[in-house]
Amino acid sequence: MSVDAKLSSLGLTLATVSMPAANYVPYVISGNLVYFSGTLPMKDGKPQFLGKLGEAITIEQGQECAKLCVLNIISHLKNALGGDLGKVKRLIRLGVFVSSAAGFTDQPKVANGASDLMVALFGDNGKHARFAVGVSELPFGVAVEVDATFEI
Repeated sequence: MSVDAKLSSLGLTLATVSMPAANYVPYVISGNLVYFSGTLPMKDGKPQFLGKLGEAITIEQGQECAKLCVLNIISHLKNALGGDLGKVKRLIRLGVFVSSAAGFTDQPKVANGASDLMVALFGDNGKHARFAVGVSELPFGVAVEVDATFEI
């Protein structure tokens, strides 16, 4: 089943994503790798899931936030590949930054939202190396930011 079909079967859609407002690009293709910048949980041009894990945001909300970041990455990836997600050989690595209140140590549980969606979409080729770290703040006050590296 194609990634597009899997998205549909999960009831998920890819939104049109906007280009960054700063002096960088959302991804760079070098050889057979696609490197993604940190991607935020944006929807309709607005940041979603504002707050810190362990305060205003629950682990479950953090997982949904991470999923939204992944959907935005997949939207950019589809653009990068001329609409053909079938060109993806595998996901190599995910980096998950979690805005964390003091004492919050469940960053890996939050990151599972991103990891689980990647495996659901790409199967065994979605299994990846990963890091999940807590940070004191993220842009616009969002709860999670995700970056990725794919092989194409």
